[in-house]
Amino acid sequence: MACLVWVYWGFDWKTELPNIAAADWRWVTLSVIADLAVYFCQGWRWSLLLRPVVHVPFLKTVQAIFIGLFANEVLPFRSGELIRSYVQARWCHIPFSVSLSSAAVERLFDGLWLVLGFLAVTFFVELPDYLSKGSIVLAVVLAAVGAAVAVVMFHKHHAHAAVSKSRWAAMLWHVVEGLHAMGNSLSFPVAALVSLLYLALQIVPIYALMRGYGLDLPVGAAAVVLVILRLGTSLPQAPSNVGAFQFFTVVGLRLFDVDKATATGFATLMFVVVTLPLWLGGLIAVAIAGVRIRDLQSAAQSKLDEPAAQEARRHG
Repeated sequence: MACLVWVYWGFDWKTELPNIAAADWRWVTLSVIADLAVYFCQGWRWSLLLRPVVHVPFLKTVQAIFIGLFANEVLPFRSGELIRSYVQARWCHIPFSVSLSSAAVERLFDGLWLVLGFLAVTFFVELPDYLSKGSIVLAVVLAAVGAAVAVVMFHKHHAHAAVSKSRWAAMLWHVVEGLHAMGNSLSFPVAALVSLLYLALQIVPIYALMRGYGLDLPVGAAAVVLVILRLGTSLPQAPSNVGAFQFFTVVGLRLFDVDKATATGFATLMFVVVTLPLWLGGLIAVAIAGVRIRDLQSAAQSKLDEPAAQEARRHG
């Protein structure tokens, strides 16, 4: 809420709405198409990651991703990540823990490329101090998680010995086996490279929208805005990242001397351009699956809580 107040404080809707409506819709259309293509790339990556475990139909994977994206649009705290993992596990008949672990590896790849992208950005523009500190925290967390995942992937016996003492040993056994298979497959480094493509593709919708909105900025500016936006919205928060999305878009544009009113108008248009297609794609994916988001959320949460419930019954 505070972010929205800051972004729209003093914003003259009567003046700026005509500017938003006057955007070149050819560029806006390209932005929408490019943004949707990003998630097909993500589907390719997820299929590559799971290939050593199970053959995953590409279109089913994309459908699961759009269901998760739609859930993120209507539910807080990125519930869609949990939901898409549950849907993928159910459709492909794999343990939920393995599906969820593969989604976590995806985010590990994203974080790695994002941190590297942030470091590259610092050579061209001076970024706010809070973003620099946030990137350091993200880098430390990624290093810790990456080290743990590496142990599981490449030292399976040590990982098995460690998890065998846990009360969630059965679930963690599947995680170890799944991550080990993924990490030792030739598709794993390919998935890591596709993650770079996945991040790079996200520059296209921003740059296309800049052109459509009449902002005379280079592709590099779109890359900077993307890195700041992704870093700023990396933590789970409100549905659709509303507030933070607009705030960090404006922060990124202000680095290139775009006045606040114009930056706010652009952020407003970009939020609509990014959000509405996800709503539409998500609704179609949910309708084809014949499910309800709330039911999927409850089922996914039950799966997540299942090991703890089993442990409680054993000691009850």
